[in-house]
Amino acid sequence: MYKVKITAVRKADYRDLQLLYENPIEHTCDVAEGQTWISVDGHRPDGFCDSAWESVRTFVEELAAGGGDFYDGWMQNPRSAMISCNDGFRPVSFLLETIA
Repeated sequence: MYKVKITAVRKADYRDLQLLYENPIEHTCDVAEGQTWISVDGHRPDGFCDSAWESVRTFVEELAAGGGDFYDGWMQNPRSAMISCNDGFRPVSFLLETIA
C-alpha cells in the first residue's frame, strides 16, 4: 500500500448561496488552504473532516492500492486526483497524490 498526501488547494465561499438557503450556523469548515494530511493504508487521517472524507475516500483507497489514471487521463499525474468535498456553500478542493 502507498501513502496518499491530501492537500487543501482551494476553499470557496459562496456567500450569496449561504444567505439564500443556509440556516445561520456558528461553526463551519476549519480547513485552510495549504493544509495537508497523510492517509496511511487508505485510512482517514486523524483530524480530517468526516464529510470531506466521504467525498475523497474512494479515490484515496484506489491510489493507496496502486491504482490511478482516473477517467482515462484526466490528471497530468495519473497517480493523483483533484476532488472537492460535498459542501455546496463552502467547498474545498483537495489534491490527492500518491507518495512513497
